[in-house]
Amino acid sequence: MSVCIPLYQKVDYVGRAIDSVLAQTFTDFELVVLDNGSTDGSGAVVDRYDDPRMRVVRHTETVPMIDNFNAAVAATRAPLVKVLNADDMIEPQALARQVAVMDAHPEVAIVSSRHHLVDDRDEIVARDRTLRTLDLVGRQDRAAVVRRVVRHGGNPLGVPGNMLFRRSAFDAIGGFPTDDSFVLDVALAIRLTTVGDFYGLPETLSRFRLAVGSEGAADRRRNIRAQRAFVRGLRREHADVVSYGDVVRGWARWPLTYLRHQVIMSASSDPDSWVHRVTARLLRNGDRRHDGVARTSR
Repeated sequence: MSVCIPLYQKVDYVGRAIDSVLAQTFTDFELVVLDNGSTDGSGAVVDRYDDPRMRVVRHTETVPMIDNFNAAVAATRAPLVKVLNADDMIEPQALARQVAVMDAHPEVAIVSSRHHLVDDRDEIVARDRTLRTLDLVGRQDRAAVVRRVVRHGGNPLGVPGNMLFRRSAFDAIGGFPTDDSFVLDVALAIRLTTVGDFYGLPETLSRFRLAVGSEGAADRRRNIRAQRAFVRGLRREHADVVSYGDVVRGWARWPLTYLRHQVIMSASSDPDSWVHRVTARLLRNGDRRHDGVARTSR
């Protein structure tokens, strides 16, 4: 199987991402790092590694983010692919657990897991995010996944590092969507359910970075609009499975979705700041309400 890391200006983090891949208990993989013209020293960090499983590819000019993600997958050679953000990490057993699912379920196009949110010091800010309802655990079809996303209003499926997909399915749907990078992960997962099933693995197998300054106020407003537009598009494109009740539940939940996004992005701040401490506490309090519970709320 292949892991690919699309890289751009992540000098402080990319080494940790690479280390997490090379530390896997499953060892039959290739690691492809695609440097999108970084100028911050990221390339020098990558060049320090000498592992036969690792290849480095470089763009001579910087290309748009989604183009870089698609090019990273295109550079892989294996039938199973994981895309890992250059500032995120995966747990040591991630590949072993997810490859086993794909081997056991040839009808599954994508498997996802849960993730921890971590700060710049790798300290956990919030635990076991995503896949918190029973209709996303185990093997699920397109209808179940689309209806849950509409009812949730955000991304209950996972970030790129949570996911492992079949390269054949990825190619069949034309790769990552090219409309908005903010919904890149959830949009890919839903597209993949049009050619195969989704499998939710209720284990925490990755760590998503809340990097300092990763989203400004203007970006935050734009991303909220992108999320709402994406869900509206789902309702139109999958009208055969989305009910009026799903839409109403999504509307009713929207204030919570909006607030959750604001809190998470506010946690993308200096770990020593009061803003980070307060928002991290809010997220941890929310975690306690979910501990040990897979909810079936509709």
